[in-house]
Amino acid sequence: MYQKFVGFENLRGDIFVGITAGIVALPLALALGVQSGLGATAGIYGAIFLGLISAVLGGTRSQISGPTGPMAVVSSVVIITAIEIYGSVEKGLGFIIAVFVLSGFIQIIFGALKLGDYIKYIPYPVVSGFMSGIGIIIIILSLFPFIGQASPKKVIEVIFQLPQALAKTNWEAVILSGMTLFVIYLIPKFSKIIPSSLVALLFISPFSIVMEFKVPLIGSIPMGIPELKIGEIFNYDMSHLSLLIKLALTLAVLGAIDSLLTSVIADNITRTKHNSNRELIGKGFGNIIAGFFGGYLEPVRQ
Repeated sequence: MYQKFVGFENLRGDIFVGITAGIVALPLALALGVQSGLGATAGIYGAIFLGLISAVLGGTRSQISGPTGPMAVVSSVVIITAIEIYGSVEKGLGFIIAVFVLSGFIQIIFGALKLGDYIKYIPYPVVSGFMSGIGIIIIILSLFPFIGQASPKKVIEVIFQLPQALAKTNWEAVILSGMTLFVIYLIPKFSKIIPSSLVALLFISPFSIVMEFKVPLIGSIPMGIPELKIGEIFNYDMSHLSLLIKLALTLAVLGAIDSLLTSVIADNITRTKHNSNRELIGKGFGNIIAGFFGGYLEPVRQ
């Protein structure tokens, strides 16, 4: 009874799955951190703190919290807004953190009010359209990095500036991008166990170093425990409070929908049943802690 209560009966499998999920999450966290506009470090911190807090407090046993594509796009809107208002990410950091932390509090309120029970009433075409739109946005925003150029922050700017950027294509970056995609899609044809994204990261990166390719780098990743940024949360212009609340509410709602819909899918695969309201509360606390440590807001996906 004791072993079953603490979950020791699946300890070996849990350790293996945990290591595998962590390995798979690494390149994803790096990429989506960059995509959000806060950088690779923010993606890693988000994966660490969300994965830890949400696993303990959440209501879905078969999922692991971390950065996701849909919320990376929505989070980038917050970053762009802060830059437009304050001039840079550094000057707008208080505003950004406040939005993410408030989103976490709102998700906790959603869970306490048991609003998670109503997720099943959302029409599937609406969800499908939302996810498809996010996918298209991610593809468009990836075009400039694919050819080795710094990408504009807005989709419309990417579309209009792409012809000029193509004239300055970094072909070494195109080679690396193409090889990475090839490896990611090739590996699953031979093995479903080995994470293809990790294989691409481990083999293509050294290849670029050996070949001395001149391509943009994500930069250094700081070591150790990140610094708490609680003092930054009130470091913004209070005249922007209504905008802050609107952005936080948008993030909270979309994050809740993304998380709970994924939980439903996981239930169908694992034949389990998640607790929607507890999941929202767990995500809320995870987003609050991640925000204070500099990790950007994300729901769940692995």
